[in-house]
Amino acid sequence: MNFTDLQVFRAVVEEGGIVKAARKLHRVPSNISTRIRQLEASVGIPLFHRDRQRLHLSPGGEVLLGYAERLISLSDEARHVVSGAAPQGLLKLGALESTAASRLSGILAEFHRRYPDVRLELTTGTNDALVSAVAERRLDAAFIAEPPSARGLAWLPAFRESLVLISSADHPPITTARGAEGQSLIAFPNGCAYRRVLQRWLKRESLATVRVLELSSYHAIVACVAAGAGIALMPEAVLDAMPQARVRRNRIPRAQSAMATPLIWREGEISPPVQALRTLMASVVKSSGRNSDGRRTKAGK
Repeated sequence: MNFTDLQVFRAVVEEGGIVKAARKLHRVPSNISTRIRQLEASVGIPLFHRDRQRLHLSPGGEVLLGYAERLISLSDEARHVVSGAAPQGLLKLGALESTAASRLSGILAEFHRRYPDVRLELTTGTNDALVSAVAERRLDAAFIAEPPSARGLAWLPAFRESLVLISSADHPPITTARGAEGQSLIAFPNGCAYRRVLQRWLKRESLATVRVLELSSYHAIVACVAAGAGIALMPEAVLDAMPQARVRRNRIPRAQSAMATPLIWREGEISPPVQALRTLMASVVKSSGRNSDGRRTKAGK
């Protein structure tokens, strides 16, 4: 299996065909076709289903693409490390909306100052969606709500969040789960770790029998709570960033309210941009006085 063939293979997949891949790689289409045939002969299976002028990845091609991306990434990492070059290229970063809103502005500004040759794309989503995106290589790294349980992911503690239950300003104080009975819950869609915390605090196996209003914006959630539409659980740091919000803050036990936000990436595949972000976050953790050993911990351990 030739490394150049793998690079050509990935380009064909990314560009959606032979001609566009040839244009990207500054080669003639016949050369690209020959490379693909050589790679298919090497692995012993067809990598594409051919439908007239269109190519569709075969199941075997899907598997090989994952390995090709890992090998190319490792090659790029080795070249940058050995040469001592500054990180460059694209960093596809994910984050919870709460983290992006309340924690990342200064960090991303500092990252850009230190590593101006890295182009950063930020995607927000729920905890579970971000974990899946990193595991499936759609994101390089992500800030999530809790240490991941998925295999193959490494993590570094980043921020500590304190969750608070909010209700309308004129609602009586809520001190126990019983005090929340009869209230509609306002939350992010399924996959949100904070939604699961609220479910555990309410001592419910599921929220199927509870009225749930699903929203995808903390500003919308706070506005609905303030209007008396229901209650919600959210990081207090996000609420602190909304001084105009007229809501009541109700405390829940620390066992449920205290959460750590880790930075996750794929174990053994840490690229130069991810390594740079990890180094920056380790310094942030150290300066904040929290655990600063910079370890990479396997999920579930």
